[in-house]
Amino acid sequence: MSCGDPAARLLEAYLDGELDLVRSLEMERHLSECEPCSAALRRQRALRSALAQPSLYHERPKGLENRVRAALGKDSKDAKDSRSGARGGWRWQAVAASLPVIATLAWALVVIPRAPSEDELARQEVVSAHVRSLMAEHLTDVASSDRHTVKPWFNGKLDFSPEVKDLAGDGYPLVGGRLDYIGRRGVAALVYQRGSHPVNVFIWPEAETGGGGDGEWSVRGYNVIRWRRAGMRYWAVSDLNLPELRELAHDLQR
Repeated sequence: MSCGDPAARLLEAYLDGELDLVRSLEMERHLSECEPCSAALRRQRALRSALAQPSLYHERPKGLENRVRAALGKDSKDAKDSRSGARGGWRWQAVAASLPVIATLAWALVVIPRAPSEDELARQEVVSAHVRSLMAEHLTDVASSDRHTVKPWFNGKLDFSPEVKDLAGDGYPLVGGRLDYIGRRGVAALVYQRGSHPVNVFIWPEAETGGGGDGEWSVRGYNVIRWRRAGMRYWAVSDLNLPELRELAHDLQR
């Protein structure tokens, strides 16, 4: 497969999961060899993820349906009464009768956000950090596959020293690291790669009683795994399939 308009069309179909197995495998191979197409795929995924943020969607207020039905019932009764009144004033009475319905429907359009839990906010924040790194194409501040280069780079930049593992032998080569900001503090972000899929692993110190337990989630199209090890909180985020992301998380916990 060569780059060009056909490849661009297949890229969208690949992102939508519309390709058959053969075409999907061809696209995977192409993405592993073509950085422009791989970057275009990351940008499209990041854009879709940004548009799918829960903060853009809101639940309807409780009891709205009953209030609308009640208003419609009153409107129907008022309209019937108006027809039995003076013929010359029926238009104004009908308009007046419709005002409660209009007011109710207008009120329903007011944005009433659902308050997310602290756990949900944490998941959204780490996914947003992952998306930012893809949209800005700023995956690394220090680009290196050598853990002896990446680990010392964090010295003096954070109030802790993250453990950096070389997982190239397991199929997850280290790409580099960078500084990020999550939960109102600076954190370490280690970047690994699996084929065309970058993986952000966020690390910061956390007490044993804080931040919730271990878990796995799918957030805005990205897989997220959280665990705690040796006084550190770890979050792995990627569009990589969950079994392979689990394998990476398992390797980091050894």
